[in-house]
Amino acid sequence: MPPILEMRGISKAFPGVKALDDVNLTVEPGEIHALVGENGAGKSTLMKVLSGVYPHGTYEGEITYEGRPGHFRAISDSERLGIVIIHQELALVPDLSIAENIFLGNEQARFGIIDRERTCARCRELMALVGLDESPDTLVTHLGVGKQQLVEIAKALSKAVRLLILDEPTASLSEPDSEALLRLLLRFKDQGIASILISHKLNEISRVADRITVLRDGTSVETLDCRTTAIDEDRIIRGMVGRAMASRYPTREPRIGDVLMEVSDWTAHHPVHADRPVVRNVSLNLRRGEIVGIAGLMGSGRTELAMSLFGRSYGQGISGRVTIDGAEVDVSTIDRAIAAGLAYVTEDRKQLGLILGEDIAKNTTLANLPGVSTATVIDRDAEHRIAGAYRTKMRIRSFGVAQQAVNLSGGNQQKVVLSKWLFTEPKVLILDEPTRGIDVGAKYEIYTIINELAGDGRGVLMISSEMPELLGLCDRIYVMNEGRFVGEFRRADASQEAIMRAIMRSKDLNG
Repeated sequence: MPPILEMRGISKAFPGVKALDDVNLTVEPGEIHALVGENGAGKSTLMKVLSGVYPHGTYEGEITYEGRPGHFRAISDSERLGIVIIHQELALVPDLSIAENIFLGNEQARFGIIDRERTCARCRELMALVGLDESPDTLVTHLGVGKQQLVEIAKALSKAVRLLILDEPTASLSEPDSEALLRLLLRFKDQGIASILISHKLNEISRVADRITVLRDGTSVETLDCRTTAIDEDRIIRGMVGRAMASRYPTREPRIGDVLMEVSDWTAHHPVHADRPVVRNVSLNLRRGEIVGIAGLMGSGRTELAMSLFGRSYGQGISGRVTIDGAEVDVSTIDRAIAAGLAYVTEDRKQLGLILGEDIAKNTTLANLPGVSTATVIDRDAEHRIAGAYRTKMRIRSFGVAQQAVNLSGGNQQKVVLSKWLFTEPKVLILDEPTRGIDVGAKYEIYTIINELAGDGRGVLMISSEMPELLGLCDRIYVMNEGRFVGEFRRADASQEAIMRAIMRSKDLNG
């Protein structure tokens, strides 16, 4: 059977950089084809070429789709032929209903008037295909991220999709939601729908992909066939980084000192529903030079705890005590939390961690403008000098500190966020999903930086949904469920099984 898609000799250049260089990709009908590579390898650029975001004529090479030349000049051209891309940042309108989002731009109309009955009936059919059990009138803003992802896929199915492109579809999903999405892709495969899956979660790729194409530095270096040879994660990593990685986590000799921070009886309530506690009487301690993890399922209250501690940036009715270096501190506003020595690296670096349209220099100094100001006037020379020093220290890959944050890879964006908070000279760093959406090579660099922060005597409180990450980095791990701490493990005693047992045991007790 001929391939559904062939991309041959694709090259794409931007001012000062060649993003793609003679890339080749072939996808067979009904195949799940994974596309992997480090951040900046060219994966998203290649998919933008395919979908028409970068129109025909702005790149070199040829695209053949279902045996015909693919001269796509806009996304509408590729969608009309059944090529649909779902980006990592979901393109949904929160205040519209599920039905309105699914048919936005593709309205079910008769004589220029939207046919409400036909819209709802067709919406229910599409929702059933993706396993979404909601009313078509439900507003998207009332759905969790996993269900919003399903709405995006239902929207793709409404366009008679033949080739589905998914860019990091499980990056923000819980384990159950990720499992459900992967099962859905396998169902689509049985129905003859081909998929291109971009993901940094190599364990998921190993399980569902038929073939894997590896990009490195804008070039396709190899395609691995999982149907004929067992391909493990280490083999994929070797292709991505060009070498074997002996360990996913850098070695560290902990030098743990006295208690640096203590949190006592911390409680926070939902910002809208004041009678609903989301953090319940949590107490914790963190020592100098210590990396402490917080494990838990999605919705367990980990981020709510972190944000409520950091200047009460989440929740209401917040109570409890925070002491640093033995003295109680005021963390009631973000400014006061920073002054007390806290820093918070958000899980959503693009929306909350950076101003994407600004350059590295401005983003680096944003949380400590007095540090680059004289009489409230910002000294741009000082700003560039300090940002340049952090660029070197954090090994940020860019052409200079004048480069906009939006044009950096995910790993380098995260290094800018870390630089911003390090410039405030914090004693305690709260890291919320610090490696989400980052490739394996960049992860290793972030892990190295985290180890260096602990080595400098700072305390690191780290939230992660990837249990191997917590087990590989942390000296102690607290386990959280339903707003409470339900377990605590030293490094030597921690395991995925022990953590899950603590969560399940607490569910049984609360059940």
